[in-house]
Amino acid sequence: MPAALAFRCEVWHDGAMIPDPSVCDLAATTLARAIACGELSSREVVEAHLERIAHRDVQLAAFVTVDAEGARRAAEVCDAAPAPMGPLHGVPVAIKDLTDTAGLATTYGSALFRDHVPAEDDLVVARLRRAGAIILGKTNTPEFGFGAVCTNKLCGPTRNPYDPALTSGGSSGGSAVAVAAGMVPLAHGTDFGGSVRTPASFCDLASIRPTPGRIPSPRRPLGWDMLATHGFLARSVDDLELALSVCGGGDAKDPLAAGIINDDRPVAARPRIAVTPDFGVAPVSRKVRARFASACEALAGVGDLVPSSPDCGGASETFRTLRAAHIANSYGELLRTRRDELTPTVIWNIEAGAKLSAEDYLNAERRRTVIYRSFRELFTRTDFLVAPAASVLPWPNEISDVMAIDGTALETPIDYLAVTFIVSLVGFPVLTLPARRGENELPFGIQIIAPPGCESRLFAFGRLIENELGFSHRQPKLP
Repeated sequence: MPAALAFRCEVWHDGAMIPDPSVCDLAATTLARAIACGELSSREVVEAHLERIAHRDVQLAAFVTVDAEGARRAAEVCDAAPAPMGPLHGVPVAIKDLTDTAGLATTYGSALFRDHVPAEDDLVVARLRRAGAIILGKTNTPEFGFGAVCTNKLCGPTRNPYDPALTSGGSSGGSAVAVAAGMVPLAHGTDFGGSVRTPASFCDLASIRPTPGRIPSPRRPLGWDMLATHGFLARSVDDLELALSVCGGGDAKDPLAAGIINDDRPVAARPRIAVTPDFGVAPVSRKVRARFASACEALAGVGDLVPSSPDCGGASETFRTLRAAHIANSYGELLRTRRDELTPTVIWNIEAGAKLSAEDYLNAERRRTVIYRSFRELFTRTDFLVAPAASVLPWPNEISDVMAIDGTALETPIDYLAVTFIVSLVGFPVLTLPARRGENELPFGIQIIAPPGCESRLFAFGRLIENELGFSHRQPKLP
């Protein structure tokens, strides 16, 4: 038995199972192997994580809905199966509450949908289930995913486990906290402008925003929209790679899924790494710049660093325009009919797109094309591009929006996301890893960016710096 599993997670007392909490510290890959070979049962693992949720989520508010009985039933099915059902056989996971789960409440973070129970799983959820994953529940998100602080009229704020007075980040903050606090080993998220990367940075986690279409969205109304993707948060690169391996793959109903060409060339012995603190245009705080400089000093031990950036002139205005148009198109009817029931953040987001013209939209697409080609040109002479995963460190939950950085006012409430949304704009895959930090320093992460289709190279490089440089998760000190 591996040293990490040199305990029994099942203790019986008066006929009842008392789960060993240390099972919650194991990686998804470790749990999957242990369950598959019979060293652990899925029921033991599920009970341990449900117990962890019961103890910690009262303080942290990571979950909107916990499906304890459904998870127990699914675990019993796994344990009764004659062979493993898939690579995630019996492993508990959490799903961000923007994504449909059949028979399990999906609120989209909105009181308008507090009683909504979908009839069908979103494809990413269906693929997780087919791989044997056990869904413990739905994690918190701002209303419709729009908000800097992970809170809404149903739940929250989701508190940062490294300092509960601070934000976990939006909009996959619930998933990030669930993983960081050991309530699940792996969680699903979505990322529009930085929604898996910011919470990963704030909660000392690894995350993957894959190439748009890598995880298909066959029910997406705008089939060619590449701004938003599914993604995952975990405590290790291996867990992210496992999750993507079971959820990736084509689907004829998603036009983006057909055009991905895998690039699995090995990583060079000393890769060429372009580094930029801000892409030349993003507002980034002095504290983050200092932390990023330290991270770059460490990265110099495994690669050849070159300060460089694509030409991102006009990127912020471009993203604002495209994002506003998409939001107004998707939610404009709710603003007209149910305005009083929406949060102020959602109202602002919808109104931002109300006056845009077709010319505004097409001009933004034109500029996006120029920026995309600049990224492509950079990657003709470099292997990876590294940047901060957040422009600021976590701030108090009582501050709903970041409207200034180091005393300089921002034009809009989303400008603090420029360091992440610039990458969303061009659709390149991004691996986020926690940077090394001092004992009393708040978590901070870096984005590692590669060309479309290069997820395997990202994972290989991520494992290298995770193992050799210590860019890895450290558990929060929670009761």
